[in-house]
Amino acid sequence: MSRIAVLGSVNMDLVTRAPRIPAVGETVLGESLAQLPGGKGANQAKAAARLGGEVWFLGALGGDQFATPLRESMERAGVHLPEVREVEAPSGLAAISVDHSGDNAIIVVPGANAAMTALLPEERRRIVECDVLLLQCELPIGIVTEAALAASAAGVTVMLNPSPAGELPRELVAATDVLIVNENEAALLHGELRHARHAVTTRGSAGASYRGPGGGVIEVAPPAVEVVDTTGAGDAFAGALAAFWHTGPRTALRWATAAGAVATTRPGAFAPPLTLVAEFVEHEEA
Repeated sequence: MSRIAVLGSVNMDLVTRAPRIPAVGETVLGESLAQLPGGKGANQAKAAARLGGEVWFLGALGGDQFATPLRESMERAGVHLPEVREVEAPSGLAAISVDHSGDNAIIVVPGANAAMTALLPEERRRIVECDVLLLQCELPIGIVTEAALAASAAGVTVMLNPSPAGELPRELVAATDVLIVNENEAALLHGELRHARHAVTTRGSAGASYRGPGGGVIEVAPPAVEVVDTTGAGDAFAGALAAFWHTGPRTALRWATAAGAVATTRPGAFAPPLTLVAEFVEHEEA
């Protein structure tokens, strides 16, 4: 079992479903509204925990009505929360629109996540005690970089999912062992991806690919599923990759691709359990 620290965001997702995602200046009549726990950091932590990882989440919750359901959601998934900060700002919020094909558009309001500007001593201790540090870019980039450098110096594997994509500090890229991007992020971060020690690219319905230090490429196709909502599929992939990284890139990529596909079969950011993902992995292997 891998010990995984996830430093990242936690948000309440307000998910609207409609026939299509509105264009600029357009109003579309929605069909439903749901309130679902989310945030890339929390999503990835829950995915890794439900797939067998021993996971600690490092982040911040606000002093509002969303804090309790967000905390309880992570606890139910088996995520450890002793270092989670409680701040006076509102909890993070994401407004998500989903169309009939399962595609989505997302606006994130950071809220309490913005308070994560520098590591506390207890957060640093937790990071260096783990096997893997999983990072995203929904927190201020300074603390992301600080955490990556601390983990790298301690020999901890640093996984970075640079979403939302933007310019990355050189020291963050240098400290990263595994860079996880989707096709849009790959186009924006072409140089960083080319120099990454381990580069993983998700390709939606086409699966995912991996390139290692020796230049060898591994490609994995996803299992066939009925897509309901792609929200959080990339987070399920990243969490699974962290949980199975100790098994080697090929096996980890197979589990991650299956987890990402299964995550699209439920509304919202669904973190699929180990038993369900195992069914698809075993079917592909048969």
